[in-house]
Amino acid sequence: MTTYPNITIERNSQSFDDLQTTLRLALTGDDAPDVVEANNSRSTMGQFVAAGQLVALDPWIEAYGWHSSYSPSILSYSSYSEDGRVFGEGRLWGLPQVGESVGIYYSASRLAELGMDLPVTWEDFTEGLRTIKDAGKTPLMLGNVEKWPALHVFGPVQGAHVDPRTIRALGFGNAGASWSTPENLAAAAEIQAWATSGYFNEGFNGVDYDTVWQDFSTGTGVYLIAGSWLAPDLEAVMGEDVRFMLPPKAQGMSTVATTGGTGLPFAITSAAKDKNVAAAYINFITNADAMKALAQTGNVPVNDTASFTTEATSVVNDVMTAFEEVTTSGDVLPYLDYATPTFDQVMGDALQMLLDNRSTPQEFLDSLEAAYTEFTGA
Repeated sequence: MTTYPNITIERNSQSFDDLQTTLRLALTGDDAPDVVEANNSRSTMGQFVAAGQLVALDPWIEAYGWHSSYSPSILSYSSYSEDGRVFGEGRLWGLPQVGESVGIYYSASRLAELGMDLPVTWEDFTEGLRTIKDAGKTPLMLGNVEKWPALHVFGPVQGAHVDPRTIRALGFGNAGASWSTPENLAAAAEIQAWATSGYFNEGFNGVDYDTVWQDFSTGTGVYLIAGSWLAPDLEAVMGEDVRFMLPPKAQGMSTVATTGGTGLPFAITSAAKDKNVAAAYINFITNADAMKALAQTGNVPVNDTASFTTEATSVVNDVMTAFEEVTTSGDVLPYLDYATPTFDQVMGDALQMLLDNRSTPQEFLDSLEAAYTEFTGA
């Protein structure tokens, strides 16, 4: 680290699951770290902010130019009010290195065999699902035994029907919105219709996520709605045949919108011995040189993403181009389980019931509305 020869970094690397388990205790210990990766969610970063365990990055924003290098939509994922109650706005508490978006993986050869072109609009996409089904193929692959994967499918469906501002309020768990709207009802009805029409693989609610994306990679199904993080693994098996696109814009919507966000943001703890040094470290691992290094190692840099694409046809290029598009001229929609500390379970359960046809679209929305209003009204 020759840029700062007087600084020595003691790095403690942990898996995501281990970090979730140990971080809360580490922040209260006698030897608390100076910089941590804190999950954006209310149950992690939000609670740390409310407890005064993190330091807002506002004093260094202008010095390091973070407002110009990061898009406002990405900064919102690490923004909270000082009491931790309002998510998506307020002060800045962390900076991420990598970006991610949910989109549509497809097999170019399987589409060609069916004589189908890429869909231009959301309506083209949904009509194409019927065409694929009528040809005896599986239109959509989904493994949902863990429950969270269906949230990533519902996100783009909701984005085709609901105003992005409403989705942000619901996803960030802020007051002022409602699940009980005609637009949300249309989204719930559409995804349930996909299930009842047989557009998903058989037994999708009882199959795990990894099994299904691996099945897609070896020849089953035409489309897979999933996150950009799967691109390297799919490419390793499918080569140039696998491609990635953002969900096409629906008629009547002004921009492309899809679920997405960032990797875990780096944050300064209130226990940091020299907060200026901690801020310099965060800048060092998120500056332009860091973005280049991330791209060279197969990651999706959160800033200036399109500049790292090449002329080669590849799914990795696709995901970088898609992330640049949705963050600069589209709408990045929050992961819906951010809404409350327990919304992952609430919505996961509700989606399984909806897709199994054990609840109506209105009953689905009623369960979400109850959890949302209880939290925002508390």
